[in-house]
Amino acid sequence: MRQKKVRTERRSPYKTRMKTAMKKVLLLAKEGKKDEAEKALPEAFKAVDMAMKRNIIHWKNAARKKSLMSRNIAAGAKK
Repeated sequence: MRQKKVRTERRSPYKTRMKTAMKKVLLLAKEGKKDEAEKALPEAFKAVDMAMKRNIIHWKNAARKKSLMSRNIAAGAKK
């Protein structure tokens, strides 16, 4: 039980950072601010990759999240 608590506390900042960065990119894409979203994209990709590296999310889940962000930016550009 203690080990679980320690690991959760150690890993939670990576998950939080990933979720925050993703929300930022998706919100900018939804608002149609393509340039700002593209500038925030590398930071979000890095956060997702760090979470994957630390086994917080599966590598396929990471790929899906990165694809989702890219698609949303591309769709926002078309509108």
